[in-house]
Amino acid sequence: MRNCWYIVLLTVFFSLNVKAQHHDGYGVNLPKFYKSRLHFGFTIAGNKADFVINPKPNSMLPDTVIKEKGTITRYQIRSIFSKPAPGFAIGIVSDAKLHEYIRLRFTPSISFGSRTIEYTLSNRTNDSSKIFQKRVESAFLFFPIETKIQSKRLGNFSAYIIGGGGYQLDLAARKKAAGVTSGPNQLDDNVKLKRDDYYYSSGAGVDFYLQYFKLGFEVKLQIGTRNLLKPENSIFSNSIDKVRSRMVVFTVTFEG
Repeated sequence: MRNCWYIVLLTVFFSLNVKAQHHDGYGVNLPKFYKSRLHFGFTIAGNKADFVINPKPNSMLPDTVIKEKGTITRYQIRSIFSKPAPGFAIGIVSDAKLHEYIRLRFTPSISFGSRTIEYTLSNRTNDSSKIFQKRVESAFLFFPIETKIQSKRLGNFSAYIIGGGGYQLDLAARKKAAGVTSGPNQLDDNVKLKRDDYYYSSGAGVDFYLQYFKLGFEVKLQIGTRNLLKPENSIFSNSIDKVRSRMVVFTVTFEG
């Protein structure tokens, strides 16, 4: 992922330092860029993904027994939270003009990343605790349809807001659904998730009109709408009521 961002930064640096050729004679690059009804491009993105977790009430949190050095102790789940992790994505851009300042965008992408659910267990007297982390690796296909509302262009700069929604498919869901056989304590069980999700998104960005293309920087929040949890007879699954996806995405777009 770090190498990808090096390439992006080098491209931006080069683009900002070459002499503009496609302009109107007054230093305005690509003056007719938005006159066309359709244009295309590609994206490189970094993201940080985690879960929105709704645990079950404390009185319903399950417990289990753990045997250590010949001693059997009963532990109960005390807390559950999600730890975000970075990822990256690449995609393509299809942009259609609806109005002078309104665009309809279809930007399918493939994204790679992981998320971690952390459980804290303690015994009845709270003088001994254990932490278990369940890592969920994903490879997503995103199919978003969004509306982009553009500001009036100021020279070679404009700003915008964007929002919409889409469908996401987790290509690694089958692997997660397989789970792990753990024995009586179930301490090695995976948290099993559904493959399909629908989400809504909103964000903002800026566009810079360069010599040969338009360069954009965008930050966006994506929130899943489905409960992704697959119920299983495991202390880690039985302690959760709902799990939804959440992702913050920073995208660099190149459009010609």
